[in-house]
Amino acid sequence: MKLRRALRMSAPEISCRARHELSKWLDRRLDPRRSRLADSLSSTLVDQCLAELPGRFFVGADDPQIVHLLDERVPDSRARLVASAERTLLKRFDLLGYRQLFFGDPIDWHIDPVAERRLPRIHASRLDPLASASVGDSKVVWELNRHQWLVRLGQAYRLTADERYAAMFAGTIRDWQRENPPGIGINWTSSLEAAIRLISWCWALALFRESSILTPSLRIDLVKGIVEHASRIERYLSHYFSPNTHLTGEALGLFYAGAVFPSLPAAARWRQLAAEILIRESDRQILPDGVYMEQATCYQRYTAEIYLHFVILAARTRITIPEGVSRRLQSLVDGLLTLRTPDGSVPSIGDADGGWLVPLTPREPGDGNGVFAIAATVFQRPDYAWAAGTLAAEVPWLLGREGVRGWDRVEPRRPDWTSRLLPHGGYAVMRSGWDSSADQVILDGGPLGCHVSGAHGHADLLSVQCSFRGEPYIVDPGTFRYTADGGWRNHYRSTAAHSTIEIDFLGQAEPRGPFGWDGRPRAQITHWSSTPSLDVATAEHGAYRRLPDPVVHRRTVLFVKSRCCVVVDDLEGTQEHRFNLRFQFAPMSVTVDPTGWVRASRNVTKGLLLHAFASTALKIAVLEGETNPRQGWISRAYGDHQPAPVLVYSATAILPVRIITLMLPTDAIGARPPSVSTIQEGGRLRGLVFDDGFEARWPRP
Repeated sequence: MKLRRALRMSAPEISCRARHELSKWLDRRLDPRRSRLADSLSSTLVDQCLAELPGRFFVGADDPQIVHLLDERVPDSRARLVASAERTLLKRFDLLGYRQLFFGDPIDWHIDPVAERRLPRIHASRLDPLASASVGDSKVVWELNRHQWLVRLGQAYRLTADERYAAMFAGTIRDWQRENPPGIGINWTSSLEAAIRLISWCWALALFRESSILTPSLRIDLVKGIVEHASRIERYLSHYFSPNTHLTGEALGLFYAGAVFPSLPAAARWRQLAAEILIRESDRQILPDGVYMEQATCYQRYTAEIYLHFVILAARTRITIPEGVSRRLQSLVDGLLTLRTPDGSVPSIGDADGGWLVPLTPREPGDGNGVFAIAATVFQRPDYAWAAGTLAAEVPWLLGREGVRGWDRVEPRRPDWTSRLLPHGGYAVMRSGWDSSADQVILDGGPLGCHVSGAHGHADLLSVQCSFRGEPYIVDPGTFRYTADGGWRNHYRSTAAHSTIEIDFLGQAEPRGPFGWDGRPRAQITHWSSTPSLDVATAEHGAYRRLPDPVVHRRTVLFVKSRCCVVVDDLEGTQEHRFNLRFQFAPMSVTVDPTGWVRASRNVTKGLLLHAFASTALKIAVLEGETNPRQGWISRAYGDHQPAPVLVYSATAILPVRIITLMLPTDAIGARPPSVSTIQEGGRLRGLVFDDGFEARWPRP
């Protein structure tokens, strides 16, 4: 496998990887703790860097009106930030989906408290972050070591002037640098993690700038630490290892160091290199329709954060960037707006770790309001302001009082369109309107992840997500974890975990390690039409063409606005196959009555009725929290999951087979379902007819 991978490498990739390996070899034989660039910094130069900081950093970090702005415009923000900072003083950390994690006192920077495993303090190049047997879940360890909670302490200090927060900040920096010399341990294995930590240190330095705890020696240690981080990032940029958000996040870290501290010896080189990467990658990673190339909405939101910081910081430091970057960034936010569900959240598609670039206020993983509010202010976009709903705390922290005035100049307005096809990403998004009680269906007709590796993609071809009357019913299962964990990683990214069809108990693709796939099939949308009353989308994939009797799965979704949704699945083949059609629900009650009608609801009134019709007899089951095999689970945050009902229709039959699933939202879930019969033409199911005469019919495939 490694040989085949090497044979596919280009000459620039081989050269880059060879440089990285040579650099690691030299690091191991020399003393990686020494940085000539960092050691050359004088106290005079450090003082100059700190003097330049207020005029070059984000305005809100130094705005004297920040307390007034937050109290007046985001009244609950101060209490939330201070409460979070108080928990941090107790060394109890809410990280990802975990709550109140304790890493010891003093903090052990090399321990995974979930797996109860301490990581070896050896050279970073000797550690494999994905080897769970030896390092546990490196994601948990990294999240602590990103030091984003230092930013929270800094915010609380700015709001209260309480020196307890500054004392913990100072103690943390000194202890971390002592226990994590450059190049040693898990916290130096990832350039992205180093970049996010660098960004956190810049924010903390700006927020604690006026504290007496920021002694001359601590200032020197901090600036030297930033230089050490930037130097290492520059040497190990992820041009080929993870040329996605790793590369753009690393570039942003370099841009922070070079733009905020222009007097540093390497600042100009860092600025130029970082800007070149971010400009180039905006074209490569953001597809023309605004979908992020990895087919993962969490990383799309994360990419939007990266580029918003880049655009704002470039303007602040009077660095000109091409207008095309802003256009691409807006298309990226447009994509998030298109996918936004009626309850205001960004739906989960593909992998999600729930991480944030700079979490300036506590948010749930699917909460995109902060991104929409910043983008609305920067680009003066009424539709983004509408999506944000209210002024987000991120706006005053990033842009200060002028940013708040900019927000006030935007008159929120709903988008002037409803349903939309995203052809490059492969999503058909059908909705009845933009109000909070609207219906929405998303059909995934795109590839399995990006063309580079498919790493963050799931085997979810032709899956659907459905909201009715504003409530999410059929949902993506989420991610849970990234490391090997007894099979959960593979389950959550499998075909069997998603609302699509599995053939012969095989997934659409087989996993190869925690982030690889043996083969990356793709779907394609073959038809799209949208009118004020009806949307129709058809997509198909050939992932099961690899079977001895090749099978093609074609799915058509008819979205009759404000009435019903009809999902038509065609399985084309010639021999007998076993198939499982699944619909994964959010946590709620799902029951089946003797007539085959399925009732799904969260309360005694509103709900969703489902019924499947097929050209063969179907077995129906509702499963929840099953472990052998795993079925009926969802994960809303990294590291946390819970049982949730999955509806399974299964049969063994000679193909071709057609299954029609009717989804009917209702305000009277306990009432008798309508009378619905099938329309048959030429021996095949062609549609449905309701007792009031309404027909849902579609042409031959």
